[in-house]
Amino acid sequence: MLKLIKGGKVFAPKYLGVKDILICGNKIGYIRDNIEIKDIDIKIINAEGKLVFPGFIDSHVHVLGGGGEGGYKTRTPEIRLTDLTTAGVTTVVGCLGTDGVTRDMKSLIAKARGLEEEGVTSFVYTGSYKIPVKTLMDSIQEDILLIDKIIGVGEVALSDHRSFHPSFEEFSYLVSEARVGGMLSGKAGIVNIHMGDGKLELDYLYRLAKETEIPLSQVVPTHMGRNASLFKQAVKYAKDGGLIDFTTSTAEKFLDEGEIKSSKALRIMLDKGVNISNISFSSDAQGSLPKFDENGKYIGIEIGKSSSLYKEVRDAILEENIEITDAIKVITSNPAQNLKLKYKGKIEEGNDADIVIVNESDLNINTVIAMGKVMIENNEIVVKNTFEW
Repeated sequence: MLKLIKGGKVFAPKYLGVKDILICGNKIGYIRDNIEIKDIDIKIINAEGKLVFPGFIDSHVHVLGGGGEGGYKTRTPEIRLTDLTTAGVTTVVGCLGTDGVTRDMKSLIAKARGLEEEGVTSFVYTGSYKIPVKTLMDSIQEDILLIDKIIGVGEVALSDHRSFHPSFEEFSYLVSEARVGGMLSGKAGIVNIHMGDGKLELDYLYRLAKETEIPLSQVVPTHMGRNASLFKQAVKYAKDGGLIDFTTSTAEKFLDEGEIKSSKALRIMLDKGVNISNISFSSDAQGSLPKFDENGKYIGIEIGKSSSLYKEVRDAILEENIEITDAIKVITSNPAQNLKLKYKGKIEEGNDADIVIVNESDLNINTVIAMGKVMIENNEIVVKNTFEW
């Protein structure tokens, strides 16, 4: 069935004005001021009084669950389809984390394929915190080249007491492998980096730029709002051309800035002259968010939520007065560009029909379409999880 979205204010993320969007199968067929179709079976979606956004991309999700830093009972559960779709997420990138033993690449790829069968586009990173990376095949290059779902490496951990404290040579070799694998396969070959609280901070990333020919765009350090010092470095790093990612499931309290949520971090970044194209948000959904005291002793745990992704973008618009066209880039066109997802992140003719419709009055999500399939309609779940009745 064809689907026609009528009369919504379209942010592609560039504002296109009030448009009609014709969805043909899983693609955006036409975007016009007015589309009228007669004598054909077609589903009409009334978007008057609503804003139309590209589907959201969550580029760092523990789809298998994660954790275990507080023992076996703290292993977090797998993500469900509706955890994503109710949050407006139509493309997800799965990763392992601290636990690369009881969570492995075979299971990660199987989970990604399952989510895609249910309706959302899914990719994965190869590896976990550990360096050298434990790959599915014999090398990072082989994983990226030969496994369709694998688009990069991650999340590898730096500057963290849970990391494997690699040498710079080990780290630069990893990034080199990912880059070449990406070039040969037409993929991003991106390296997603978990940044911890340690003293190393961004030293390896700056050394990579100084001592090799690898561009800063080959790596995306995440959790960049973790503490005041790392946040300060993030400003300089992004102004130098590096890509940075903020984790929406967490917020830190800095003495000089108060609470730093991702929405506030975005406001400060823009005020300091950082190019919006260098910034992305991801949720760290289903990841364990352990708390440690000053001696590194585990004291408690929380869990990341995919719903935090758009919440922080909405807060950026409503509380931080950031233009809609800028705010939604951090979960649409920016991650699509970073990850070389050609048909994602923008509402354009020929792109995948991933669309989120929100109320203009309160910016709450109303309808979600993934690959042309209506997943959420008028706040009601249309497509449920496989084992939900």
